[in-house]
Amino acid sequence: MQAGRELVSVMLPRDHGGGIDAAVARWGGTRDNWLDLSTGINPVPYPLPEFTAADWNDLPDQAAQDALIRAARDFWQVPEGAAILAAPGASALIARIPALMPAGIVDIPAPTYNEHAAAFAAQGWAFGNSAPDARVLVHPNNPTGKRWQAEDVDAPLVVIDESFCDVCPDDSLVHLADQPGRIVLKSFGKFWGLAGMRLGFAIATPDTIAKLNALSGPWAVSGPALRTGAAALQDHSWAADTRARLSKDSDRLDALMAAKGARVVGGTTLFRLYDVPDAAKWQEQLAEHHIWTRVFPYSETFLRLGLPAPDRLGQLENALTTMEAGA
Repeated sequence: MQAGRELVSVMLPRDHGGGIDAAVARWGGTRDNWLDLSTGINPVPYPLPEFTAADWNDLPDQAAQDALIRAARDFWQVPEGAAILAAPGASALIARIPALMPAGIVDIPAPTYNEHAAAFAAQGWAFGNSAPDARVLVHPNNPTGKRWQAEDVDAPLVVIDESFCDVCPDDSLVHLADQPGRIVLKSFGKFWGLAGMRLGFAIATPDTIAKLNALSGPWAVSGPALRTGAAALQDHSWAADTRARLSKDSDRLDALMAAKGARVVGGTTLFRLYDVPDAAKWQEQLAEHHIWTRVFPYSETFLRLGLPAPDRLGQLENALTTMEAGA
């Protein structure tokens, strides 16, 4: 059984958004004139703060790490009994979590972000939904946008991936993070639009965070990421304004796509999931206009679009106008 599980982890498909270089190679143009809508990253990122020489030259000090954790605790209203670990991206935490307990059965409701399944498979876990030892709930789910409830958190270990939850903070399940066996993940790259900075957080009981920290090694988060994260998480006005803008922009995107015959079937205000007759054909026709979108290996009709920046919406509108009817 163990050998079979290892084989599964090697063969498991791990498709993602992005891939602009490959799209440019096939359809031409340059990266600058391509509109990448294949991810759910805020196209209007948080403005970078002024960095100091020490941010780049010195090993990150404890004061900077403490400042980031204090800002995170306040922004997400973390329960007093829960601890927080900052890491170089939520993906780094996803890869380590399955090693926290002996391999067993994990339930990962599909379709969803595929790195969770890959991480559990790599640690020898099997998959099933009958009395599982662990469960992963992506909340809101990617790509469907499904929201989970507290009653769904019912396995000995439950990972609640809230990478996209900053657009709907009232739905957060972070209040469960002080309970044993509950781990809430937060991503800095999505809502704040700074995915390249590689910053993510785990929120759980102190003993769980201590175990994850031991797996991470020292100085896991860079000096620039510490400074940027602390500044952004204290900027509640920017967050409120951004939520309002994303809501309006996602409505505009839905209207454009609906006019062309696409039907919205899910998503968040950072990405929209549409049902179309032929998703691959839609992707190809938009790529001819240097617009990159996301299709999925498990569906011939699902097409996911991130939000274009307000000053790039016209590029998508023009492309949709010239597309074949009934695509």
